[in-house]
Amino acid sequence: MASSSSAITAPTFNGSSTFSSSFQQVLTRAVDTASLPMQQTQNDVTTATSQQTALTQLGSDFDSLSTAVQAVDSASGGSLSATVSDSSSVSASASSSALPGTYSIQVDTTGSYTTTMSAAGSPAITDPTTQSISSASSFTLTINGTQTTITPTDGSLEGLANAINAASADAQATIVNLGSNSSPDYRLVVTGTSLNDDDIQLTAGTSTTPLLSTISEGSAATYQVNGSSTVLQTTSPQVTLAPGLTVTILGTSTAPDTVTVAADYSSLQTALTNFATAYNTAFSAVEQQVGQNGGALTGESIVYELQDMLEGLAAYSSGSGSVSSLADLGLTVDDTGQMSFDASTFSGLNQSDISQFLGSATSGGFLQSATNALTSADDPTTGDIETDYSGLQSQINADNQTISNDQASITLMETNLQSELTQADAAIATLQSQKTYYADLFQAEYPSTSS
Repeated sequence: MASSSSAITAPTFNGSSTFSSSFQQVLTRAVDTASLPMQQTQNDVTTATSQQTALTQLGSDFDSLSTAVQAVDSASGGSLSATVSDSSSVSASASSSALPGTYSIQVDTTGSYTTTMSAAGSPAITDPTTQSISSASSFTLTINGTQTTITPTDGSLEGLANAINAASADAQATIVNLGSNSSPDYRLVVTGTSLNDDDIQLTAGTSTTPLLSTISEGSAATYQVNGSSTVLQTTSPQVTLAPGLTVTILGTSTAPDTVTVAADYSSLQTALTNFATAYNTAFSAVEQQVGQNGGALTGESIVYELQDMLEGLAAYSSGSGSVSSLADLGLTVDDTGQMSFDASTFSGLNQSDISQFLGSATSGGFLQSATNALTSADDPTTGDIETDYSGLQSQINADNQTISNDQASITLMETNLQSELTQADAAIATLQSQKTYYADLFQAEYPSTSS
């Protein structure tokens, strides 16, 4: 941290002799001269603080570059993705445990959900926010023999529907208007959440009178896998087609729908694009510290070390096959040192060659080389940037202590000199007063004398 000290200003000398202004000059000159070394130390602190600020910015930029390299490492193996030949019948998703390959599924029936509805009220419910199908404070929802107590927060039809939805009882409640705008007739509709012929019923309080009537019976979805003649059934639209591969039934199909699981490298393309951006930011930050108009770190060895490290990253070459350099990967550097990524170059590469060239942060290849280089530069404890920053902080602390000592020494000198000058001024003032007295006395005795 920089010292907040500034040059010491000499105090005002208040003398009574005619030489007091000269004594003020003596005091000011002495304090200014004694302050010169301290002012130089303060300049050193200001310079070191500016260098710390520049190092902090470089550290941030190289941290971002390290993060970009880590993102490339994470995406280097690609991620499994599932695609379907007919998205109108099924959709598919693959997890990391899925096996690459081609599968097929033919949806014969999509299945349906059992739907029930309350009878018309007497009178009809025209305001579902205040009216309900029963005045009971508690209801029992029974689905395939399993009972769930439903307790609405108020006595309205909306409150009953919300309570059913909050009960997690394998049913979904809605409200529909079977009347007109001028004469509404609101009903409670309860639908099962599985593709199945569910038995759904609702009763109020201790009554056993059913409040719902089935208006459509549900059924399971049916499908066939990989050309097998076996017809499979499911009560859920989501089907586990293979370990890690889930298919969602959307509609029927007249022919098998092909599901392909393969590695997707779009995330790696994004990571490489971001790496180029982070590289350019770090490169520009270093260049700002170079040359006649460079920043606070101009001429410092850390700048040249970082330059060499970035050039080493861009020039990295290893491996065989179609990818042996960053340029082969689609990452090129122009004459100004700026890097760009060409996705068209990348997309035509053999994925195994990409993996061999990139390697990983811990097992060779470009990623290990880049990770080691960046760790050497920006490690928060042992990195070159942190080492220089800590060295500057030690220098600043030592300089601030020197400034504090100089201030104390100058203040003591100032006090002693002011005391001596005050005594001299007082003695001179006395002599000047005596001279005036005797001159006046002589003039009184010898008025005709001109001097």
